Amino acid sequence: MAKGKKDNRKREEAPASTATGIVVRNTGSSYIVRLDETGECVNCRVKGNFRIKGIRTTNPVAVGDHVTVSKAADDADYITAIEPRRNYIIRRASNLSKESHILAANLDLAALVVSLRDPSTPTTFIDRFLATAEAYNVPAMLILNKCDIWQEDDAELADGMTYLYESIGYGACRVSARTGEGVDALREKLRDKVTLLAGNSGVGKSSLINALVPGADLKTGKISDIHHQGMHTTTFSEMVSLPEGGELIDVPGIRGFGTIDFAPEEVSHYFPEIFKAGAYCRYGNCKHCGEPGCAVVPAVEDHLISESRYASYLSILDEITDPEKYRKPF
Repeated sequence: MAKGKKDNRKREEAPASTATGIVVRNTGSSYIVRLDETGECVNCRVKGNFRIKGIRTTNPVAVGDHVTVSKAADDADYITAIEPRRNYIIRRASNLSKESHILAANLDLAALVVSLRDPSTPTTFIDRFLATAEAYNVPAMLILNKCDIWQEDDAELADGMTYLYESIGYGACRVSARTGEGVDALREKLRDKVTLLAGNSGVGKSSLINALVPGADLKTGKISDIHHQGMHTTTFSEMVSLPEGGELIDVPGIRGFGTIDFAPEEVSHYFPEIFKAGAYCRYGNCKHCGEPGCAVVPAVEDHLISESRYASYLSILDEITDPEKYRKPF
């Protein structure tokens, strides 16, 4: 600025104080942040134009984010910055096909709670969740809940699912939140990790957290007699501390899991067994949909790749070309 010129630019008043912390609850209109230095939880808001560069989401801040909190002149606390995320789990927003919703950020593990009855979790839903975890570099596992109500055919199905997903590289465990079966073994898998606990409505997430965290006292719901689906009991995403170390991030039950920002040529990368077989395709850009020299389709026909996994792979390819068709739940 030239000498003698008066600077008439508006000066913003500096925040009274700043601190860092982790987002532990998303209430919809505000966020609860646990401050690093004191452990105090403060209620924070974000500015209306606050967005993460390059990510168009319905929630600019997610549980698990490490943030900077500034106290404004009116004594209100605002989230003013987010540290770069090392990973996150994201899905297509339910009603906005071009927008996404981040379930949680900075995860050591993404655990999908599934049930084989009352309600039954579709394999397409499972595979879409696992593919998203692969895409965003989050280790994943399955938790087969409600083993106390399984019948003989359910137990056989659980054996098959466990064998399938463990052969691909995903951990799987069986538990009963009601009886406590398998809960201690699961607790060891979650120790000292930040874990996203996700699943369809009604699979028993809240009951499972109550079993893992004595005193959590999360509200649980009943299954609809008409549709055999769960009713939403978790309203907002929330981080719950495990007594033996680690954190669980509980999110509202998910009825559908739409993928987002998947390029067609990349989808096979998120199915480890398809990616492995695809190395033997004649053409490097093979989409594994019947092209000459494809090695994946014969592997499916020879039962070296699960038909259900291949169907899930095809459904994601189809969604990329026709996203409107996939607003329905999986």
